Amino acid sequence: MRYYLGIDLGGTHTAAGIVDEAGNLLVKGQVPTDKRSPETVCDGIAGLAKTLPAQAGIHWKEIERAGVGSPGIVCGGMVVYANNLGFDDTPLAAMLEERLGLAVGLQNDGNAAAYGELAAGAGKGFSSLVALTIGTGIGGGIVVDGKILSGFNGGAGELGHIVIAAGGRTCTCGKAGCLEAYCSATSLKAITRETMAAEKDSLMWELCGGDAGKVSAKTPFDAMRRGDSAGKRIVEEFLFHLSLGVSNAVNLIQPEVFCIGGGVSKEGDAIILPLRELVREQTYMKREEQRPRICTAQLGNDAGIIGAALM
Repeated sequence: MRYYLGIDLGGTHTAAGIVDEAGNLLVKGQVPTDKRSPETVCDGIAGLAKTLPAQAGIHWKEIERAGVGSPGIVCGGMVVYANNLGFDDTPLAAMLEERLGLAVGLQNDGNAAAYGELAAGAGKGFSSLVALTIGTGIGGGIVVDGKILSGFNGGAGELGHIVIAAGGRTCTCGKAGCLEAYCSATSLKAITRETMAAEKDSLMWELCGGDAGKVSAKTPFDAMRRGDSAGKRIVEEFLFHLSLGVSNAVNLIQPEVFCIGGGVSKEGDAIILPLRELVREQTYMKREEQRPRICTAQLGNDAGIIGAALM
């Protein structure tokens, strides 16, 4: 059996795990990355990684290589630009190779998650898949004919920065109207707080104990389920904007599978069922059997680890 180290670099935490050649995640852990320098992040990853083999019942020497999924534009072992991390032209692969003593492959985190879902999750048995991950930001990954589509500069698959509203809300990347500015967990919380400030009688105030600082991306969904009109409106607007991004990607790529992952995807059918109908209305396809399968990602937060390890 062969073993690999998979690393999923996130804006708040970085997760790492040992994955076998069949795509099974044997053990994992995480370290904080928020507002830390690349050097500190790499030190933390290396420290965590060295503790994992013993937990998995194997020796460090049995790990053949490591793979890393990082936010942003990744090319040639470099994190060229990752606005949510504050990394620019960072030679992340070389930095980790020095600390781990392993060959390290580096890919965009959305691509890694997409590859993980194709190899061991929602896309298993298919050859093309698009994955959209809704978390602190929005990541995306595209796999066509079993291969990651990364573009000549490593920047392909940044679905969070598809512009869906010209001149709209400002995104963390500095542009206006990006999908991320409307549908990330961060933006969903901000929109919820804005709505609550205007509607003091909304049930959402009760759900967060009267403290807008305790709002989560789940708040409007919980309020909607209890009949709150403001919560329902937020969710409907969220789904409409999400459908624009998904429809654009489907019209462009026509993958067999389009899966939605990340923390917000835990809402399950509350997102997937209406999203399918909205996308059906907006996509260029006549035959129902030729439409992409829109579903929830199966590997959850482990997709990035598994995909990075198996890339």
